[in-house]
Amino acid sequence: MMHFDHRKYQPGPVLAMPHRQWPDCSIQQAPIWASVDLRDGNQALLEPMGVAQKRRLWGLLVRLGVKEIEVGFPAASQPDFDFVRWLIEADQIPADVTVQVLVQARQDLIRRTFEALAGAPRAIVHVYNSTSPVQRDWVFGSDREGVKAIARQGARWVREEAANYPQTHWTFQYSPESFTATEPDYAVEVCEAVIAEWAPTPDHPCIINLPATVEVASPNRFADQVEWFATHISRRDALILSVHTHNDRGGAVAAAELALLAGADRVEGTLLGNGERTGNMDLVTLAMNLYSQGIDPGLDLSRPDEILAVVSECTGIPTHPRHPWVGELVYTAFSGSHQDAIHKCLKRQSADAPWQVAYLPIDPRDLGRTYQEVVRVNSQSGKGGVAFVMEREHGLNLPRWLQIELAQIVQRESERDGGEIDGPRIHQLFREHFVRDQGPWRLTGYRLARNGHDRIEVRLGTPAGERTLHGEGQGAIGAFVDAWTRAFGQSIQVLDYQEHAIGEGTDAEAAAYALITVDGERVSGAAIDRDVAGASLQAVLAALNRSVPTVVHDVATEQALAA
Repeated sequence: MMHFDHRKYQPGPVLAMPHRQWPDCSIQQAPIWASVDLRDGNQALLEPMGVAQKRRLWGLLVRLGVKEIEVGFPAASQPDFDFVRWLIEADQIPADVTVQVLVQARQDLIRRTFEALAGAPRAIVHVYNSTSPVQRDWVFGSDREGVKAIARQGARWVREEAANYPQTHWTFQYSPESFTATEPDYAVEVCEAVIAEWAPTPDHPCIINLPATVEVASPNRFADQVEWFATHISRRDALILSVHTHNDRGGAVAAAELALLAGADRVEGTLLGNGERTGNMDLVTLAMNLYSQGIDPGLDLSRPDEILAVVSECTGIPTHPRHPWVGELVYTAFSGSHQDAIHKCLKRQSADAPWQVAYLPIDPRDLGRTYQEVVRVNSQSGKGGVAFVMEREHGLNLPRWLQIELAQIVQRESERDGGEIDGPRIHQLFREHFVRDQGPWRLTGYRLARNGHDRIEVRLGTPAGERTLHGEGQGAIGAFVDAWTRAFGQSIQVLDYQEHAIGEGTDAEAAAYALITVDGERVSGAAIDRDVAGASLQAVLAALNRSVPTVVHDVATEQALAA
């Protein structure tokens, strides 16, 4: 750490705004979404997208409902130029979608840009130049007036060139690059010069885009800058105020969201946040943030797996499983307490009530996900997760006492093998430990006579042959317990018994669960059968098969009894 010296860095700019308004505001509607995947995102890739990838990503953006899409820098790249021409000549631009292109404030590049857009029904021409002190002094070697003159001249060239293509509906956009590192008053001054050239009106506004080209301060500082700009620029009603945030400090989404509170109308970003350095603002995350607050995002995000697949294929960048809202593990709980809370809440959540399920800020089904992703089981899981998996995948609604016992078995298995235990393995453990229907004692038949006081004749299979028991009591279970006690002299008490149908209809099976004591020892068993009474007897018998020590585990005793 000998070269790790924090003293060479300075804090980001701070505006004195004692009367700032944005902290008390709330977002009421979605912004105008502008995708820069095909330009800003593409230039950040190790291997830029080919034609097929660009076309596929374009198609995805259109399907999602993005209405403004920056498709390239046609004056600086022949592939970008060709892609723009394909969109226009192949009639690939829907009537409600506007393409956007980027260009520096240079006359030859601006002229080439308009050549690329010839014949487009509508288009946004996005011109920019850097305005921050370090760019002015160290990169361009110019002063404030000189940089402002570049912006003004670029705006004039854009306006004049557009006049040569009257068949297209043009929207002009200007960005003071490195806005967050630019003096606020100077940023306004430069933008005023551009606006004077374009003379926008409320019916034909221009876009002023405020980029956090590099994120240099916390999101609240950016919100201050946006509010200050919005309250000091003229012709505000003729401007669409846009923001373009980057993720250098990990706050791109937060900065954009706070900027909307501060007066921004429009947001530029990329699907899943691909972009230079640490990335651009994530359109999906911000849109889902709004959705989770009851605001219609205006984008169709109901098929996140399609978004993940297309973006990954086109960019070559996999999506982290914990990516906000759409990652593979986002709606997965391993923690036992989380699983238990989710399980309980889902049972109480009604379809017509506001969503309020613990640990799930939205209903996963809204994103085309099923609850299979919600609860998964490993050594950190508890009874809630095990119970959820058993109910979800096998229709078994385990009693609490059985949930606890099975969860302990599953946890030991997970700790021994390491990693996750899937639903089929949990079900296998359940059957191995609780559904002991293969012996040593097996129910081979029974006859129940009900005449005020139940009498039962039970036939049991053993390794030594079949044994018949007789008993009587209240109900089939009571009569069976009496028969067992008469035959073997063991003290048996039924502590709890539960049953339920698995599925619906006349062919539905019954699941039965019994918790008993055998000579004071608690033991549980379960059974699944089409015959409800038979299932109840088998559940008790399964518990007896599990009791240790018991006569059922002593073959010699069985043989003696059978004799």
